[in-house]
Amino acid sequence: MREDAVRRATQADLDQVMDVYAAAREFMRQNGNPGQWGDGFPPRGLIEGRIARGELYVVTREGAVHAAFALVPGPDPYYARIEGGTWESDAPYVAIHQVASDGQVHGVFHAAVGLALGRCGHLRVDTHRDNAPMQGAILREGFAYRGIVHVRDHSPRLAYELVATGR
Repeated sequence: MREDAVRRATQADLDQVMDVYAAAREFMRQNGNPGQWGDGFPPRGLIEGRIARGELYVVTREGAVHAAFALVPGPDPYYARIEGGTWESDAPYVAIHQVASDGQVHGVFHAAVGLALGRCGHLRVDTHRDNAPMQGAILREGFAYRGIVHVRDHSPRLAYELVATGR
């Protein structure tokens, strides 16, 4: 992502960010994953809150927003209970959420992991069982599958963790 820039999102980015999420929902729908974000996730209010708390980042090219992701310090209430496995570490962590691209930029999850590891050596992330592209990206970054967590709507998600050791 040489010509791309990653920065903290501002409220002025909100409309472009929501367009990125709309494009990501359409991509998921077309690629066998219509259920993860449905028709309206993430809602505007959630993204406004992420921006206000400094949790949302955008990837820009020539000033236009083409991707977004959230870095959220734990504890995440949805990660408090995990089924079919255990977390490797109970140390403080950063969760990566709402990773999305409009398809114009690539390597967004890699950028999110790099930024997160600069803050904390313990990361967690989850994704829908039908989101094969995200599962691939997660595994390429060295995360280990840990079990199943349940999110806001009580639906299951595959949970992954990365505990950096000299990375």
